[in-house]
Amino acid sequence: MRVWGRIWENGHMLRDTVVEDYSEDTRTHKVFRCLEAVCMEFDLEVPQWLNPNIREFQNTSKTRFSQDSFIEEIEFDYLEIQIIEED
Repeated sequence: MRVWGRIWENGHMLRDTVVEDYSEDTRTHKVFRCLEAVCMEFDLEVPQWLNPNIREFQNTSKTRFSQDSFIEEIEFDYLEIQIIEED
């Protein structure tokens, strides 16, 4: 699995990274680990999955984490993750 993580502000992508997890684990566990790796790369806390995030991700393999998903204040509009390749 490859996941693309991007930070957006005012309609512009500020940063992006691609992380990989080719373990034999479940899709859910791989997504969680990839999100953690993206956040580590960007020096962010790992956001909370809210119900809208879960529904959006289940339907499109992509979701946006806005301020509501973070405990600390973020200096951008949202963090977006998207699966770009599944094994």
